Amino acid sequence: MTAARIAVTEDDDELRELIVSELNDRGFESAGFASAEDLYRHLAVQRCDIVVLDIGLPGEDGYAVARHLRQIASVGIVMLTARGGSDDMARGLSTGADLYLVKPVDMDVLAAGIASLRRRLASPGPSAAEPPPPRWSLVAGGWKLRTPDGIELGLGEAERVFLRLLLEHPGEPVERERLIASMTDSPEDFDPHRLEVLLHRLRQRVRTASGHALPLRAVRGAGYLWLHEGG
Repeated sequence: MTAARIAVTEDDDELRELIVSELNDRGFESAGFASAEDLYRHLAVQRCDIVVLDIGLPGEDGYAVARHLRQIASVGIVMLTARGGSDDMARGLSTGADLYLVKPVDMDVLAAGIASLRRRLASPGPSAAEPPPPRWSLVAGGWKLRTPDGIELGLGEAERVFLRLLLEHPGEPVERERLIASMTDSPEDFDPHRLEVLLHRLRQRVRTASGHALPLRAVRGAGYLWLHEGG
C-alpha cells in the first residue's frame, strides 16, 4: 500500500507545521493548509486520502468543510479540535467525521488513528449492485414515519412538520425558532417546552411500535439534530 496522502487543515501555523512534520516522519505524505479555501484549491489538483481538520478555521468552519467534503470527495476525515464537549463531538461525527480527536493529542495516537482509518477506507466496500441500506423516511404524504425495517407509524400534524424539517437537513442542527415558525402562525405565543414534550412522546411511540431509538437529539443552544445514517 502506498503512503497515505494527508491534508492537515489547521490555522495555527506552529501546530500545523508540527503535525505535518510528525506525520511525515511516520511515513505519511502530508501537506498543511491554513483555511478551507487553501484545502479546496489543493484538492482541485491533487488526490488526498485523509483530511485532518480543525473546527475553528477562519471563514468556513470545520463542520461546513466536512459536509462539503462528503459531497465532493471520497476521503477520510479526522477532526482534531480543542472542542471536547459531547455536543461538539456528536455534531462533528454527524457532519461527516470518521474520527474525532481532542487537542492536545499525542502524535502517536493521531498517527495510529490515521493508519487505522486508511486501512478501513482501503477495504472493499459493498458491491455497486447492492441496494442502498434502508433509512428512516416519511411516507403517505408525510403522515407516516417509516423505520429502516419498514414499520410505519402514523403522525400528527405537529409531528409531521417537525420531522419533515429535520429530515430535510440531516446532520445539521435546526434552530428551535425555525421549527416553531414552521409549526404555528403565532410563534410568539408558542411555548418552546412543547417541542420537548413532542419529542419525548414521539420517542416513546417509536420505541414502543418498533423497538428503535429515534436518531434525533437535542443540541444545547442550537436546536435539534437528525443524525446521519450509515456514516
